[in-house]
Amino acid sequence: MPLGSLRPSPLVEQATQHLREQITQGEWPVGTRLPGENALAKALGVGRSTVREALRALAGAGLVQARQGSGVFVIATDIAEDWPARLRRAAITDVYEVRMMVETQAARMAAQRRTEEDVAALEEALAARARAASQDDAAFVDADIALHAAVVAAAGNPVLTDLFAEFAPALREGLIGLVEVLGLRAHDRNPGHDTHAELVAAVRDGDGDAAGAILQAELEQTLAHLHDS
Repeated sequence: MPLGSLRPSPLVEQATQHLREQITQGEWPVGTRLPGENALAKALGVGRSTVREALRALAGAGLVQARQGSGVFVIATDIAEDWPARLRRAAITDVYEVRMMVETQAARMAAQRRTEEDVAALEEALAARARAASQDDAAFVDADIALHAAVVAAAGNPVLTDLFAEFAPALREGLIGLVEVLGLRAHDRNPGHDTHAELVAAVRDGDGDAAGAILQAELEQTLAHLHDS
């Protein structure tokens, strides 16, 4: 399959797509050394810098690997599954176990690092969770996750914040199902309010050990429900 010249824009995206198709369609099997940058640039009608960026993108997708002094080689013909996709197909119990490890430490950090703005955000999230008690299960779960996200945000680590955001969609789906199947709000429309209020208070008071312990106990209880459901 000839490469063919590319349209002017967006060149990097187009170059990446063309090279990806060559690999995934078997034109360059695993173990093949790709043509050099000059040859690829000429075939695609682009500059070497565009080819270089395209190869970086393919390396990030797990399709090629640069070997010092040897060139760029095909190492896979299937695109590596990205993190959100892996989370979507993962068992909710597996996701929850990782969440528990991440979020418990985040709560301890939040108690050490929280600002006045963080405390205000936590108190508002707690109030929003209480208000959501009068709404349906999905709205209540959303408010619950928002409170936990506020705890993570108070840790002041943007990587932790982003990581929790990646977990959130899988958590939401699993928790809505859990609430519905077990009827967790049948007798108490705002389950766990006292525990969450204690969590917010511990973060506000700078008690990292208490914050971590409260969150650990709450998440372990939910995980037990998930294993039993």
